[in-house]
Amino acid sequence: KEQNPPTSPRKCVEFRSEFPLCPRRHTRLVEMAEISSATPGRLASLDQFRGYTMFGMLLVNFLGGYEISPRIVKHSHDYCSYADTIMPQFLFAAGFALRLSVSRRIDRGGGMPWGRIVRRILGLALLAIVWYSICGWPGIAQRWRSETFATFLALQLKRSWFQTLLHIAATSLWIVPVITASASTRVVFAASSGLLHLGLSWWFNFLWVNTSPKGIDGGPLGFLSWSIPAICGTLAYDLVRSGSVTATRQLVLSGLSLMSAAWLLSNLTVLYNVPPSAATLDGTVAPVSRLAADPVVPSIERVRHWDGSMVEPPFVPPPSAEQRQWNYWMMSQRCGSLTYVTFAAGWSLVVYAGFRWITDGL
Repeated sequence: KEQNPPTSPRKCVEFRSEFPLCPRRHTRLVEMAEISSATPGRLASLDQFRGYTMFGMLLVNFLGGYEISPRIVKHSHDYCSYADTIMPQFLFAAGFALRLSVSRRIDRGGGMPWGRIVRRILGLALLAIVWYSICGWPGIAQRWRSETFATFLALQLKRSWFQTLLHIAATSLWIVPVITASASTRVVFAASSGLLHLGLSWWFNFLWVNTSPKGIDGGPLGFLSWSIPAICGTLAYDLVRSGSVTATRQLVLSGLSLMSAAWLLSNLTVLYNVPPSAATLDGTVAPVSRLAADPVVPSIERVRHWDGSMVEPPFVPPPSAEQRQWNYWMMSQRCGSLTYVTFAAGWSLVVYAGFRWITDGL
């Protein structure tokens, strides 16, 4: 006679051992058992947020494959489109879940499960490498035959392997040392990671990621800026766990503040507007490089020639590269710019708050 699954996490663990050959039920009960004692039952809002993110990924991957499709559902790498909001939500959910899992373990009297966390992260990294190798096998085989091993490995790391799954693994490993730290420590860590990404982008990373073969989602160093939405996920869990009646409001206000700050900072991109080009002697217009020579620290001449214009509102496409050279301050998923990940982290907070209000009724 089939038994009904119990509702308490402790009983779920006991019940799980009675049905070792039921993989679906086993998985469901393991997930239930992993919920923190301070957060009874599953967080429906997090489940719905993850489901929405998966749906968004499928939507933009489907629509973005068409030649004629709205620009907002494509990755154009020069502003934050709707498509560009999806990946940061995966990092947000990963940070949220990591903080939840570790807190649950500590609340039950256990120590910090360093070994288990690292093993799972490395397992995800290995899975990512295998998966992306299978998906891109024709190109990998061609590069293996035509390039030296060192060049082959560099190309794989720059583009083929460092996509969503490997970015999640690398970012999770990066933030693990502060996952149990105070909120202020985690905020400082995220800000420091972002500033480190800024410095490395000034040194070489921006131009390197944007030159052939172009990087994906920030390239191998993208985990530095991706730590911002991941840390925001840990902070969101803290608010939810507190049980405060104003938690949802705080999530929204925090998200709007981050988005506003990121948009204001992105106004530096207008310093890279290209003035009307002077015609050459033969009447043609001199070509303009897509990438600015000073993409991170604008030159004094750019500041002096600023015409007082402001950057476009969020989700509004910018001018073409002939009218505005690409730079670090535009919201670019390809280079994982500080303005982009900060804006997207704020967006993730607001979206999650919406699901918390609708689903959890809080």
